[in-house]
Amino acid sequence: MAKNIPVYLFTGFLEAGKTKFAQETLQDPNFNNGERILLLLCEEGEEEYEPDTFAAPNIYIETIGSESELTPAHLSQLLKKHRCEYVMVEYNGMWGLDSFYNNMPPEWAVAQEFLFIDSRTFESYNNNMRQLMVDKMKSCELAVFNRFPAGNEELKMLAHLAVRAVNRRCDIAFETPEGKISYDDIEVPPPYDLDAPVVEVGDEDYAFFYQDMMDRLDLYEGKTFRFRAKAITKTRQRRKGYFFVGRDVMTCCANDIQLVPMAAEWRAPEELKNLGWYLVTGRLDVRAMPELYDGEGPVLHVQSIEPCEPPEQELATYY
Repeated sequence: MAKNIPVYLFTGFLEAGKTKFAQETLQDPNFNNGERILLLLCEEGEEEYEPDTFAAPNIYIETIGSESELTPAHLSQLLKKHRCEYVMVEYNGMWGLDSFYNNMPPEWAVAQEFLFIDSRTFESYNNNMRQLMVDKMKSCELAVFNRFPAGNEELKMLAHLAVRAVNRRCDIAFETPEGKISYDDIEVPPPYDLDAPVVEVGDEDYAFFYQDMMDRLDLYEGKTFRFRAKAITKTRQRRKGYFFVGRDVMTCCANDIQLVPMAAEWRAPEELKNLGWYLVTGRLDVRAMPELYDGEGPVLHVQSIEPCEPPEQELATYY
């Protein structure tokens, strides 16, 4: 079996700090202790690498000039050319990450993925290029907001919400221009009372509810919820006595809208109108439901379901 080649992937837009971080990493003898490392540069920024300061000399730099060059054959050829044991990638922020992940040679495996964001331009990119921003946020293990203005709690909350809308598991770090680093410790309570006998989920809170529920099933299990959603009854994956309830959720833009359903159990799903809107009340259980989930997932034991008008904004969003 071929040995896996670890890949360290640095993402972010131009001048976000990727080069600086990679340079400092390669200067660290604890990381760079002599292995042959292939450094792939997918964009050219103002800051340049200083190979003379690397902790070891066996760093081989190659430039990927266009997204079309990201092919398994080309990447394998570059690795073989230099007989490298590791790969570091400074990725172009304007390229979709799928172009890299879908074209990695089969023996390559991403060991770590870091996202770098210039706090000075974050709001502009997030507002105007949200789809590209989400593309980089959704799979990173660490999001670093550098050049962060100390004490700007409003910007910190915006950063927190933007990342947590698509990635609940990554760490978020804030680095000031002076190099002081702090980590995100913001705890945003659910916008509904989880201790209520019946938890009322507002129309505007559905996206948060669904994501938080999927991330913390143990906290939601056994509680009773009421919310408005569509009934999905016409699907081949449905077993007798079950249907799905859900809403269309937009993560970043119109190209990223998807129906997010959960399983529901009721005595007469055939009486429901497919894609009709209903006010649903039910107790949430956690069970195996291979028709919808890998492993266990939420199943709503419906106590009442009534036809209702659609929400004023049918499309659910995170913020």
